[in-house]
Amino acid sequence: MPADPELISPRSPRVAAARRLARRNFRGKERLFLAEGPQAVREAAAHRVDRAATLVELFATVEAAERYADIVGDARVAGARVHLADEEVIADISTTVTPQGLVGICRFLDTPFEEILAARPKLVAVLAHVRDPGNAGTVLRCADAAGAEAVVLTDASVDLYNPKAVRASVGSLFHLPVAVGVPVEAAVQGLKDAGVRILAADGAGEDDLDDELDKGTMGGPTAWVFGNEAWGLPEETRALADAVVRVPIHGKAESLNLATAAAVCLYASARAQRASGGCRSVTDS
Repeated sequence: MPADPELISPRSPRVAAARRLARRNFRGKERLFLAEGPQAVREAAAHRVDRAATLVELFATVEAAERYADIVGDARVAGARVHLADEEVIADISTTVTPQGLVGICRFLDTPFEEILAARPKLVAVLAHVRDPGNAGTVLRCADAAGAEAVVLTDASVDLYNPKAVRASVGSLFHLPVAVGVPVEAAVQGLKDAGVRILAADGAGEDDLDDELDKGTMGGPTAWVFGNEAWGLPEETRALADAVVRVPIHGKAESLNLATAAAVCLYASARAQRASGGCRSVTDS
């Protein structure tokens, strides 16, 4: 495997710049973020935004560069500058307790909300007031797995490029369009105007998810609105929805956490849409 001949110095300006990307204000200024670990770096190397490679720089230990030679090769093909680094440098840049030896620097990749609407999405996850980055990344992963065509983070939600959110998405960040900073009212109205039914997920919802499925009302284009981890959705946000739906609790559990509830809701919609008469063919991938 071709490799840079020298390890990058811990005092290098490139290392210092990468380290600062752990802070939101610096990420916003540079429009760059960190992607850590082989899965995220692999997906970043394959991703493009307007034909430009998303991955622009890669730091790798010698051991990781040998173990993941295919990923390092993909990074080079993408045009990323590859730096070999010792474990101390990787630990300095990384935001994890046990770094995996690969840390990439990526361009922002969020999609304008107008582009998402223009694509006439059939299944969308809207994160309103979601503050925990791990939850945000996990919901994004669930949306990707369920076949959603977009995710929207409102202006009251966590930063999409928080390192914990990026890690929790496990590469799904690079798979589907994500709009950020959209006011919840604008997100809901825009989706409604695009012919999308708005369902607010709330444990105290008037409508039961099982009943919605039994009534056959979930086969059309749908956006699920998910709220804050602690207090759910405020009344003014619930009032914007076409229906406020609760996931039924058939056992003795007090409630479901945000990511679990999101997975249940998104998969329920995906199943309904793929059923006979839904807005997707059962042969869609």
